[in-house]
Amino acid sequence: MIKIMFVCHGNICRSTMAEFVMKDLVRKAGLVDKFIINSSATSREEIGCDTHYGTKAKLREMNIPFSKRKAVQITKQDYDMYDYIIVMDNNNLRNLSYIIGEDTEHKVYKMMSFVGENRDVKDPWYTDNFDETYEDIDKACRALLAKLIKEYNLA
Repeated sequence: MIKIMFVCHGNICRSTMAEFVMKDLVRKAGLVDKFIINSSATSREEIGCDTHYGTKAKLREMNIPFSKRKAVQITKQDYDMYDYIIVMDNNNLRNLSYIIGEDTEHKVYKMMSFVGENRDVKDPWYTDNFDETYEDIDKACRALLAKLIKEYNLA
């Protein structure tokens, strides 16, 4: 099993969107039995809250299934359990290091690195631009899945 954890600040916008986009791509590729995909937050601010209504609206618009969920904070145990810890921005990266310590197993990646970019995925909590966030996440998830299919010989 390939285990992926998407991480953002509150686990209600970006990481949740990435979780459901990636699950949809994996389902469409017929690889559901090969992956565990989840999401979490670096902060405790939104713990217990469901996915942001703007994220739900964008997922609905794109016909991507999602389910009711509660925001959770990432733990050191998650670092040990997951193969890929994927953060949305530099603040997530910094805050994650306070929780997990040093990335000694080289599991932590920035989302846009899968498309050869070092920039952040903008937070729609502040920008209110769920379209832009979706475009980045969709592009990066597609690239990540292609990389994993090749790396793990899943084709």
